[in-house]
Amino acid sequence: MRHGNVNRKFGRERGQRAALLKSLARSLVLRGKMTTSLAKAKEIRPMVEKMITRGKTATLASRRHLIAQLGDERTATKLIKTSATYKDRTGGYLRIVKMGPRKGDAAEMAVIEFV
Repeated sequence: MRHGNVNRKFGRERGQRAALLKSLARSLVLRGKMTTSLAKAKEIRPMVEKMITRGKTATLASRRHLIAQLGDERTATKLIKTSATYKDRTGGYLRIVKMGPRKGDAAEMAVIEFV
């Protein structure tokens, strides 16, 4: 029974899934906007929003935590600079816009971007 299991598996094992989500989060932070499947966009949204909230404080501890999560110091620095623009905002830093089905496998596609 899957009672209470609301996370998405994406047909991958735990380590592969963690690497996928880390890569998607890193790409989103570096580019600011990206096109992906709707399920992947919905999965990384709370993850990246929590990172932005942590980056708003810009302490050494929060910087180290972001580097550990993103795996890259350059990306963490960019996230902290991006989160500085959201000082007065209490949440809702990302927007998901549905695009319609992908031609190959009819997967729902979406654009995820910073507000």
